[in-house]
Amino acid sequence: MQLRKSHLRFTKLGHVFITHLHGDHCFGLIGMISTFGLLGRTAKLHIHAPEALGPELDRQIQFFTHDLGFEVVFYPVDTTQRQIVYEDRSITVESIPLEHRVPCCGYLIKEKPTRRPDDHLRSYAYISDTRYMPKLHEQLMGVDTLYHESTYGDDHIPQSEKYFHSTARQAAMVAAEAKVGKLLLGHYSSRYEDENLLLSQAKEVFENTYLSNEMAVFDV
Repeated sequence: MQLRKSHLRFTKLGHVFITHLHGDHCFGLIGMISTFGLLGRTAKLHIHAPEALGPELDRQIQFFTHDLGFEVVFYPVDTTQRQIVYEDRSITVESIPLEHRVPCCGYLIKEKPTRRPDDHLRSYAYISDTRYMPKLHEQLMGVDTLYHESTYGDDHIPQSEKYFHSTARQAAMVAAEAKVGKLLLGHYSSRYEDENLLLSQAKEVFENTYLSNEMAVFDV
C-alpha cells in the first residue's frame, strides 16, 4: 500500500530486510509477495531475515500463492553478529545486533567510495526494536541519519525495561554519543496521543531530532 502511495514501481524493489519476527514487522510480507505475483513480476525478490522466518515463509508461499511467476530467495541473517549481509557496486548493508524479546538486528546502509574521492559517502542506520544499549553508539559513529525506535517517554521507563524497548531520551543519547547527523524517532506506543512529548524529551539531549511518520520524507 505504501509503495502505491509513494508512486514507486514495484519492480524497483529487489531486496527486503526484516529485523525480527514480530507481526508488526513482517506480517505484510506474504501479502506483498502475492501482489507482486498477481501483477506479473518475473524478477527475483531477495529476503534477508532471521533464520526462523525461512521455513515459515516457504509454507506461506506454498499455501497462499500458485504459479507465483518469480523466485523468492531467502538469506538467513545471524542477528548476534555484525556482518555484511548484502552489497553491490554502490552500497553495503550490515546487520547490527540488538537486544529485544526475540532475536533482532538493525541494519546499517553505507555508500561505497566512488571514483571521486571528495564525494561524501552517505549512511543510514535503522535501529529497530531494542532496549537501551549503552555501547550501541560504538556501532553507529558518524552515521548521517539514524532511525531509532522510541516507544516510550520518561513516564514509562519500567515498561520500556520490561518489554525491551527504548525511550525517546535513550534514543537521543545514542545519537549524541554516536555524533550522528540527524535522529528520526519512531515506533511510538499508542498510549501517546501527541508524540511531540517524545520529541521534546529527545531534543533535550540531541537537538537535530525529528518525528518520523507515514509517508514523511527526509534527506539522508
